[in-house]
Amino acid sequence: MSGLKVLSVASEIFPLVKTGGLADVAGALPRALAPEGVEMRSLVPAYPAISGKLADVTIVRDYRDLFGGPARVLAGRAEGLDLFAIDAPHLYDRPGNPYLGPDGLDWPDNARRFAALARVGADIGLGAVAAFEPGVVHAHDWQAALAPAYLHFAAGRRPGSVVTIHNLAFQGHFPLSVFWELGLPDRALAIEGVEYFGGVGYLKAGLQLADVVTTVSPTYAREIMTPELGMALDGLLRARSHAVYGILNGIDEGVWNPAADPALPQNFGATRVDLRERNKTVLQAKLELTPGDRPLFAVVSRLSPQKGLDLLLQALPSLIAKGAQLALLGSGERTLETGFAEAAATRAGSVGCVFVYDEKLAHLFQGASDFILVPSRFEPCGLTQLCALRYGATPIVSRVGGLADTVIDANEAAMAAGVATGIQFAPLSVEALGYALDRALAVYRDRGMMRRMRLNGMRADVSWRGPARRYAALYRSIARPAA
Repeated sequence: MSGLKVLSVASEIFPLVKTGGLADVAGALPRALAPEGVEMRSLVPAYPAISGKLADVTIVRDYRDLFGGPARVLAGRAEGLDLFAIDAPHLYDRPGNPYLGPDGLDWPDNARRFAALARVGADIGLGAVAAFEPGVVHAHDWQAALAPAYLHFAAGRRPGSVVTIHNLAFQGHFPLSVFWELGLPDRALAIEGVEYFGGVGYLKAGLQLADVVTTVSPTYAREIMTPELGMALDGLLRARSHAVYGILNGIDEGVWNPAADPALPQNFGATRVDLRERNKTVLQAKLELTPGDRPLFAVVSRLSPQKGLDLLLQALPSLIAKGAQLALLGSGERTLETGFAEAAATRAGSVGCVFVYDEKLAHLFQGASDFILVPSRFEPCGLTQLCALRYGATPIVSRVGGLADTVIDANEAAMAAGVATGIQFAPLSVEALGYALDRALAVYRDRGMMRRMRLNGMRADVSWRGPARRYAALYRSIARPAA
């Protein structure tokens, strides 16, 4: 198997900077691809959280003016990852969320900040760093999606290019005036280039100009070609359907391993799944839930309309009345936070909420709960249900996107075949969710069935092995041949 160099361009990377699943994917792929003969290095902004941890640093490129100030590209290592980091203090030397200011709003210069990320990614792809000339540039989401545009309009020999859609809802749409700062030729301002609804579309440009487009599950790849879920890009995606691939995400089994997870009070595996009951007791105590043998449902999620948690709020009184408990971990939309806070106040002992995102606590939720709820309106892949399977928390999911691809519904045929791993529901309504919750309660009462479903989930392959093979084959199909 011949070696192949790939540059990953991403705005966040686990465990250094994370706001969502993009970071998990960007952090896990380089390790997963190594056995496939792919050497992947990642280009990221040098936020304080990254620059403070870089070791073995060398300067590999200087910019006198990168979108408003001098910049350097640093090569180094952090948390076992080989990184290029863009040291541009005028763009990235800001604490906290990589996209939002202290007021909770987008940084006003995000168009420049992420055009710079894409520009440097394209430059490295074109040979700016002699020690690492990639055959493929892999851009993640809108923040990196201009990289294929810069490559497309560059002269000379170019690497292959991939854009991955982690969530089509976030597109990077900016006013037309931004175009004149990008350094692209005038001909790029066209419907076949970066123009999008009278402005500049970063993600749209990448979808138009990358050699291939991937997204993070086969079902989501089909869904985004429909007007219902295509978010105004379905026509473009249908036109390029021959170049669109759905490749499921995996999870890092080293990070998510219930047998050795330091975040769990009690480690366990498939041979001693009964041991996880201690974790349930600890979580109940932490959230001041009534201790004892009650079905514990959990949510680990951003609180947003996408995630369907307004439906759960409506279904919650009936669920609690039937003896269940709810544990919620996450933050987001104020109306949802208020609704769940009121539920916790009025149903003390049955509802417990933590309105932050805490990575360590997320592991405890997965290793303690009986069921994990993911009632999303759309879900490109979802990592929560993959972690739930690994940790023996039976997932209850809406039948969309990657949720449909990764959870085997406990219907009659699946139960008879002994392969069910969770509960799916459709359509997306309070009534359908309520029926799914009732099915879960019935499973909980049948301890043999509950154990079988838990074990099925824990034995499911949710690793990066299969996805890494598919990415490696895709890269090789588009890679620029070595000089």
